Amino acid sequence: MQEEQEEQEEMIKTGKPEKRRPSGFKNGVIIGLVLGLLITGIGAGVGIRAYANLTNNYVIFGPQGVKQTAKDNVLDQAAIKKVDELLSYIDLYYNDSYKEKDIRNAIYKGTLSGLGDPYSVYYTVDEYKDLQTSTNGNYYGIGAALSQNAKTMEVTVVKVYEGTPAEEAGLKNGDEILSVDKYEATSMELSNLVKKIRGKEGTKVHLKVYRSQTGENLEFDVERKNVDIPSVDSKMLSDGIGYIQISEFQSNTAKQFKKALVALEKEDMKGLIVDVRSNPGGLVTSVVDILDQILPEGTVVYTEDKYGKKETYTSDASCIHYPMAVLVNGDSASASEIFAGAIKDYDYGTLIGTKTFGKGIVQTVFPLENGDAIKITTAKYYTPKGHYIHGKGIQPDIKLEYKYSDPEDESYDMKYDNQLQKAISVVKEKMN
Repeated sequence: MQEEQEEQEEMIKTGKPEKRRPSGFKNGVIIGLVLGLLITGIGAGVGIRAYANLTNNYVIFGPQGVKQTAKDNVLDQAAIKKVDELLSYIDLYYNDSYKEKDIRNAIYKGTLSGLGDPYSVYYTVDEYKDLQTSTNGNYYGIGAALSQNAKTMEVTVVKVYEGTPAEEAGLKNGDEILSVDKYEATSMELSNLVKKIRGKEGTKVHLKVYRSQTGENLEFDVERKNVDIPSVDSKMLSDGIGYIQISEFQSNTAKQFKKALVALEKEDMKGLIVDVRSNPGGLVTSVVDILDQILPEGTVVYTEDKYGKKETYTSDASCIHYPMAVLVNGDSASASEIFAGAIKDYDYGTLIGTKTFGKGIVQTVFPLENGDAIKITTAKYYTPKGHYIHGKGIQPDIKLEYKYSDPEDESYDMKYDNQLQKAISVVKEKMN
């Protein structure tokens, strides 16, 4: 995490340190390095355990049996010596205080960062707690759903929930978050930025945003409150067409979806529109449970790991029998693409909008012994017909760029949403 700092004159020194750092801290960091690589996890039915031995090598037990790693691994004597050398320079010349814990955490984060995979990250104890909170959907925050571009790191407000501090303060969908208090939004992964937004109930967070609709740079002081964010929103439209919006696939989303579906069916729903625009994804189990409610018996998605082990997720014979359309866009990612891909492969609905993001890989979170955790890309996923969409996305059946036609540009109204109106006409046509 990078903080905004005042520019200072840089003094460059050359030469070797005149003294060595005390060995106690050196040993602590070395131990920290080792522990950062000793991962114990259980996922997809495969137990994975790594441990260091006296020769600085380690062994992995996996589906292919026991595998000895290369002799020259990252924790060789040269690497340990280099870390000790860096710490010596820091101790002698760094003109500020620091915490040893922060150094260790940075080493752990750097280990995952070295993969070059923006989706594989290390979580400190506090960050992992925040991740679990966001997955469950209850927290002290402002009530806005955010999305981050993995390449540019830009953070955008994709939904402001009704009756929340974010709405009261005046935030709008589409606002780009520039900074949170003194932290630049693009300087950290989204989960860490969200941690800065959340906090003690009753306190305020200062946000700087850019509103592209008006070209304005705006600032807001938003009070943190106990926010219970639903991930499913629904309503009955005209002519018996139901509308369900899924903002994220959380642990309770499938139950919320089923409740919404049952309520709409009681209102004699004859057609359905599911909106996963700007849905960044979430839990595989959540989207699979929802697809199970919609699709007939068969495969809805399958994954394959580095060992060629496949895991298949299926639906039973219970399904819906009315016309359906699915709204997607370039920010529909991951689990949203599992949803869209399955609907398309089964020809069970019409995809409308723009090409999806293109994230066809699965991450697994492995809790570690000290309460921290790592998230690692562990598999690729494929649509029911075997399409691998990573870096490609899913093309809609009807390509239609979003346009909001209200000349006054007031608060959102469905009748001015051209993609939603197209979906209504498509479903209505199939109903006749």
